[in-house]
Amino acid sequence: MFDGGRLDAGPKYTRDFGPNLALPWVVRLRYGIVCGEAAIILGMTAAFHLDVPLFGTLATLLVILASNLLLARKPTFSILFPQQTLGAVFVLDTLCLTVMLGLTGGPLNPFSLLYLVQITISAVVLTKAWKWALGILSTICFGLLFPFHLPVPAFEAHHTSEGLSPHLVGMWIAFIVAAGLITFFTGKVSDELREREQEVLRLQEQIAKNERLASLATLAAGAAHELGTPLATIAVVSRELERYAATLSDGDVLGGDTDVLEDAKLIRAEVERCRLILQRMSIEGAEPMGEAPRSISLIELLDDTVREFAEPQRASLVLDIPNPSVAVILPAQATAHSLAALIKNALDANVSGAKIIIRAARDGAQITFSVADSGEGMPESVLRRVAEPFFTTKEPGKGMGLGTFLARTFAERLGGGLSFESVPGKGTVARLYLPLNASHQDAYASA
Repeated sequence: MFDGGRLDAGPKYTRDFGPNLALPWVVRLRYGIVCGEAAIILGMTAAFHLDVPLFGTLATLLVILASNLLLARKPTFSILFPQQTLGAVFVLDTLCLTVMLGLTGGPLNPFSLLYLVQITISAVVLTKAWKWALGILSTICFGLLFPFHLPVPAFEAHHTSEGLSPHLVGMWIAFIVAAGLITFFTGKVSDELREREQEVLRLQEQIAKNERLASLATLAAGAAHELGTPLATIAVVSRELERYAATLSDGDVLGGDTDVLEDAKLIRAEVERCRLILQRMSIEGAEPMGEAPRSISLIELLDDTVREFAEPQRASLVLDIPNPSVAVILPAQATAHSLAALIKNALDANVSGAKIIIRAARDGAQITFSVADSGEGMPESVLRRVAEPFFTTKEPGKGMGLGTFLARTFAERLGGGLSFESVPGKGTVARLYLPLNASHQDAYASA
């Protein structure tokens, strides 16, 4: 059942969701039917001087009205047993319609077409057993009208009358009413069911993303475990090599030990980079919720992001912040890493010497970060897959295809998103949408 934003897609939910959705609309339609039929009966009686028992017909409409009021005062049963409640409502409506038709001409009454309304609605929302039961009941009730009904002379004589007879007028009105009710109700229910189906598909997609992220976390944890010891060994050896090269350099031996020293420092730096990548994959990528949101200004957040890049790369970055003092409440480190991943992709794709525009602007209750480069852009085939895990167009060894995937996953867990706009030959714009206040996002807190 659907309760407070939580969707449980079990067998009971699948069976009872349609009646729960349809019952409020049925109640509304019944109010309209009571008013409409009362107006039609009184209007036809006055216009064509029909001799029908008004007390009996109006009393039958009052029964329908009373059952509606009972449903409004006792909603618990309808919530717990939606199939039985809606089925009982249709049975009562069928019996009341039979009584009304029996008092107003029986099978010659043009409004006998209204039997189709209950049958059609039940076909949309009820189980097969209820559909057959209502179909059989409607057939029996209509058949009983032939021997048991109060005749209406205007209906009996409609074949011999000239001009526009009450029967023909009634048939026309009944057809319009039945067609309108069926079209309106089935359309509303179909729209609601379609929306719920889309919601289920979105939830399934989110579950699939979480499963992929869990697989990534498992892979990263295994890689960190397996590579931890070799990386630690390389770090120790490179440190010893660095000390040895420094000793030779102090003694000014051979004159080539500066290169050895620089190589040793490079090895250590790359080892530390590998360690950070593994840590980011296993911790920040898979579990960004470990960092609590905090208040930070846009300029401070982007300064922290830019500091992750080397000085030559920073020269290509241009910040465009219309309101730099605007404060956001976000997991600052995870946000900076997500932006850095987008900026790194822009640096890799950018034309040499061109600038990368990094813009941050408030848009209602969210903040939009955009990273625009002047590279070759992406074709449609690449654009569709750009945020898939392990998808990359870079050369082997220059990327794992995880940056945009982790950035998108991070944004969606906060209630935001990630989009790309690219024109081949003109560059790409990546936009990261995040809420101004992530502490209000239940999904982020409970994921």
